[in-house]
Amino acid sequence: MAEVVYRSEVRIEREKGPLRRAYLPAEPEPVIFGVHGAIAEHYKVPPDAFPPHATTLDYIVAAAAG
Repeated sequence: MAEVVYRSEVRIEREKGPLRRAYLPAEPEPVIFGVHGAIAEHYKVPPDAFPPHATTLDYIVAAAAG
């Protein structure tokens, strides 16, 4: 079996509702995850309840496309 070359150290803190802070390697500030648009609607989050932020799904798609 191959040796582990890299293990990502990530910490997630839940703020309130759908808002989360992700502390990622090499990023000086936490990344804010939340909901917006159709995703907020799907989870029945009122449009004015939280400021819109990219979802974890948005980051996964961006990472896969990159």
